[in-house]
Amino acid sequence: MTSPAFLKPARAVTPMAFVRAIAKGYERYGMDPAEALKSAQITPRELARPGARVTAAQFEALSEHAMQEMDDEALGWFSRRLPWGSYGMLCRASLTSPDLGVAIKRWCRHHRLLTEDIGLALEVGGGVATLRITENRPLDEAFREFCLVTSLRFMHGYMCWAIDSRISLRNATFPFAAPAHRDAYAPMFTPEVRFDAPQATISFDERYLALPLQRDERALRTMLKRALPLTILQYRRDRLLGQRVRELLRSRAAEASTAEALAGLLNVSGRTLHRQLHEEGTSLQTLKNEVRHELAVEQLRRTNRPIKQVALAVGFRNEKSFSRAFLQWTGHAPRDFRAQGL
Repeated sequence: MTSPAFLKPARAVTPMAFVRAIAKGYERYGMDPAEALKSAQITPRELARPGARVTAAQFEALSEHAMQEMDDEALGWFSRRLPWGSYGMLCRASLTSPDLGVAIKRWCRHHRLLTEDIGLALEVGGGVATLRITENRPLDEAFREFCLVTSLRFMHGYMCWAIDSRISLRNATFPFAAPAHRDAYAPMFTPEVRFDAPQATISFDERYLALPLQRDERALRTMLKRALPLTILQYRRDRLLGQRVRELLRSRAAEASTAEALAGLLNVSGRTLHRQLHEEGTSLQTLKNEVRHELAVEQLRRTNRPIKQVALAVGFRNEKSFSRAFLQWTGHAPRDFRAQGL
């Protein structure tokens, strides 16, 4: 399987530390990385330069060349090779799963057949799903960061591809000190990254687990030929975005008072937010109206608050504009709705 590109193409932001880790893999096998570096247009001088970065396209070219030349998709991390095609086998073994939750559990179970050096496990609780890596033996420090980061990236990339949706991560943790290139972690995972944690993890909304897989064998064969489009271009749409917007409008209305503020809470741009909602067949204003309607009905049914206070509580500037909107939503004025016990 081609290694997933870590960040957006044309920008040299992938840490050179990851390139040096691949070069270390060659060293472990007594091989020369010169051809792999040449294929990615990375010079020995650049390789040695502290703080240097490469583009996602360069890193993809390097990884694919190295995996095939070393015949190890783990690039030297583990106590034994993962021969070319190992990750493709994991993808294929999970492809017939009825939903994402089952697919992840199959991936974790089958991963043990490839190596026992690390273990993958899915935990669910409190509405949050967490993919966790357990290190069953000490990993070589030359490979440890790259191994843990890449293992989670492989899994996250496959999950997104399988359900054809961006899976927004709530947080990510890593069991090592923040590296000099820590700024690269937010684009790779989420701005909510914590270092010096007990284990490497990524967490996300558990509702993604119930989404059905959208891919077949033909799509898998196409994807395995090249992973760069998979990890960068295919996941602009989040199938849970509408639900997440509704929740924020209900629970954090003060913080989500504008489109830009709401987009910030979702870690997307305002333009992206509007575009994705449009692709879902809705709009931010429509969702705002739906949430205001729900909240207004709850207030009128469960409280005796004056109509003016209800109007302000659900986001209207005055009672008149609220009454007009409520009449459009329900066909009843707020006072009549409450009086009739509707």
